[in-house]
Amino acid sequence: MEPVTKIKTYHFLPCKYGLELLLDIGRIETLNHFVLDSTLHQLSFYEILFIEKGAGTFTLDENKIPITPGTTIFTSPGQVRCWEIKEKVEGYTLFFDKDFLYLFFSDELFLYRFQYFHQYSFPTGMKIPEVSFQKCMNLLHEIEGEFGQLQNDSGHLIRSVLYQLLVILNRYYASVYHIQGDTYVHPDFYRFRSLLENSFINDRTVEAYTRILNVSPGFLNKICRQFSGLSAQQMIHHKLISEIKKELYQNKSAKEIAYGFGFSDPSNFNRFFKKLTGSTPQQYRKSL
Repeated sequence: MEPVTKIKTYHFLPCKYGLELLLDIGRIETLNHFVLDSTLHQLSFYEILFIEKGAGTFTLDENKIPITPGTTIFTSPGQVRCWEIKEKVEGYTLFFDKDFLYLFFSDELFLYRFQYFHQYSFPTGMKIPEVSFQKCMNLLHEIEGEFGQLQNDSGHLIRSVLYQLLVILNRYYASVYHIQGDTYVHPDFYRFRSLLENSFINDRTVEAYTRILNVSPGFLNKICRQFSGLSAQQMIHHKLISEIKKELYQNKSAKEIAYGFGFSDPSNFNRFFKKLTGSTPQQYRKSL
């Protein structure tokens, strides 16, 4: 049996600046301990990367995102990632703990309102026009400037600029991928997205989620298609495939993964995986 691949997890340091501040910003090329190589790793917090220079690829779960100037990449907690650098990468990383926004807005679903986080069906990177990219840079410089003169109310100012940046990026993202960019759909859709992240191990059927949400399957499918273009079952399957691929990264056997995710036997697991991805688990593992 092949050795298990260890995926290192990095956590947020809330008191790096003395007072608790659940957001940080830095230059990709100079930030201490920033992983910028082929080492497999994951974060327990959110991050947005703004690429100004460089070439190569950034792999997020199984998706390879080309690194080019003007590219913005969105990562959610728990995604497996690594870099393949061909030309030196320069730019900004902006990262924050979910509570930086949740506690202020008193809305645990807040970050699920943005299309680019916890995304299964569309890319989590985009290249935007130079003028739009520069608009994002201006907001980043405003946040960076506040870190140079931190005060007791700096958290509020930084949070307001971050909120503006997130909304602008959501509009750009919706425009690039031709999807709905309005951050308000139905609250039950955001609750469903949140449940997919937090209750997925125990609940993998549409019926389980409709019972929790107290809605009909037809209604859940309607709001899922409205915002994501996918049915509720398709969203569950995309999440399941994403979790299976993380297990394949770690060289677990198909049998172990199959029974761990509740498949009746490895052959059913193999058929399911191939139907949704076009390759068998073994073929996928070899391609990594």
